[in-house]
Amino acid sequence: MPTEITRIFDFPYYQLEKYNLKKAFSTKYDGKWESISSQEYIDQSNQLSRGLLKLGIQPDDKIAIISTNNRNEWNICDIGVLQTGAQTVPIYPTICKDDYEYVINHSEAIYCFVSDVDVLDKLNQIKDKTKLKGVYTFNDIKGEKSWKEILELGKDTSNQNEVEQRKDAVKANDLATLIYTSGTTGTPKGVMLSHNNIVTNVLSSKKRVPLKYGDAKALSFLPVCHIFERMILYLYQYCGVDIYFAESIEKLTENAQDVKPDVMTAVPRLYEKIYDKIILKGEDLSGIKKTLFFWAVNLGLTYKPYGENGWWYEKQLGLARKLIFSKWQAALGGNLKLMVSGSAALQPRLTRVFAAAGMPIMEGYGLTETSPVISVNDVESGGFRVGTVGKVIENVEVIIAENGEILVKGPNVMLGYYKDAKKTAEVLKDGYFYTGDKGQIDKDGFLHITGRTKEMFKTSGGKYVIPPLLEGELKQSLFIEQIMVVGENEKMPAAIIQPNFEYLKDWAKDHNIVFSSNEDLIKNEKVIAKIQEAVNNCNCQFGNWEQIKRFELTPDEWSIDGGHLTPTMKMKRSIIKKTYQNLYDKIYR
Repeated sequence: MPTEITRIFDFPYYQLEKYNLKKAFSTKYDGKWESISSQEYIDQSNQLSRGLLKLGIQPDDKIAIISTNNRNEWNICDIGVLQTGAQTVPIYPTICKDDYEYVINHSEAIYCFVSDVDVLDKLNQIKDKTKLKGVYTFNDIKGEKSWKEILELGKDTSNQNEVEQRKDAVKANDLATLIYTSGTTGTPKGVMLSHNNIVTNVLSSKKRVPLKYGDAKALSFLPVCHIFERMILYLYQYCGVDIYFAESIEKLTENAQDVKPDVMTAVPRLYEKIYDKIILKGEDLSGIKKTLFFWAVNLGLTYKPYGENGWWYEKQLGLARKLIFSKWQAALGGNLKLMVSGSAALQPRLTRVFAAAGMPIMEGYGLTETSPVISVNDVESGGFRVGTVGKVIENVEVIIAENGEILVKGPNVMLGYYKDAKKTAEVLKDGYFYTGDKGQIDKDGFLHITGRTKEMFKTSGGKYVIPPLLEGELKQSLFIEQIMVVGENEKMPAAIIQPNFEYLKDWAKDHNIVFSSNEDLIKNEKVIAKIQEAVNNCNCQFGNWEQIKRFELTPDEWSIDGGHLTPTMKMKRSIIKKTYQNLYDKIYR
């Protein structure tokens, strides 16, 4: 009988007994895929646990992991640490060194695993200001301690009985990990998640995985330090899915063609980029090929699941899939049956067109504080509805407060914020977690996200505006990559817009627009007219008080490194406003 799963480190043992995969994890090193089996995964995790015990690791010690890319080592370290009764503190590699310092000190981490020179250089700048006893690297770096040194310590199996004792002492409700939210404002908060929080979320989500257990492949490229991808990796382990780690976003297509995955997960921005690149290739076609391409795209943009559009539409769709969409599938390996989206709102046009292409994106909803899944669409059993985040998963309860806020109760809700009883009390009340998101549940049980309680603002005329609704609509334009609606206490809503320069440059060349820089593009009358056209189309769907009356374009691209976006691609509204204060003043002053 397979292992009962109550702690995170039970997943590998369950996988070994149930599926015994030959390629549980695969990472590309120096151009070659290297795999470890279920047995090797367990053996190396135990080896690491034994080595950590010899370093003196005690229950409840904190060990940080910072990795630029997903890789086998991350998962071995995760299980190896948790088996000792210590906790992992995953850190986003892209945050600044000051945030490294804050997270390491706040969590009181005493050891840290890092992937490469870039992360190490950043860490070394603040290491002396922390309580770190040692830093171990995944890549071989001259003059630095390698994580292999701990594995070497653990080759001696004489203390395996102590590892087993430590494992037995770990209870389901014990703290497993501290995950510091990337936060759009203020200092990061350390979310305390127990083994039970994450395990129950995995087991409640398993019914939404329409794959053949023990015979499927996944491509992973979202940062595993994010609870969304981390929980997904545990879910894959539970379902016996071979996990391949993409080298980078840039090599995603190349890796997908290597691996031929059945499933992958991403945040909306990445699906947008994939779609934009496909459209750009379509623009380069000519004659009948171009006509057929955009016929298929336009057909896809009106897609409705379960044959709702009728037999004639389905007949056309079959032809479009054969002539056009099959090439989209081939570009991503040819076997994709399912994609999953989380972390932010997915544009309905992407949901429709990828489903039409035979690669449906199942949008879900959750937060770090809920481990993370609250609801998710399900392509089977009539559980897929465009424009929603699906139905609430098993064992999770959702109610909508009088002000429209989504409240969540269940075993997936966090223990609280580390060392911050005040902030914990602000969001955990009467057993419910107050998400800060607004939503509604329709008559069929599908959850709709309608905005953020804190992002809604009033104009000086006393009218309410919900920026995410306007922003979501406007980002459907191929000319717009990022947009932030502003206007709190001002006479009207307006927008600061970062154009989609990759698309815009190709479009400009096709329309004989001469430019040498982004600044040239955003000043061009034809470009401004195309953005205005998108704004006008958006405004038609909103009340007069909500409509965007003016906009300004930014010459630079908003990025994580630039400080505009969090590591999960959410806008840092206060920083964007401050960065473009001149444009804000131009609009209103």
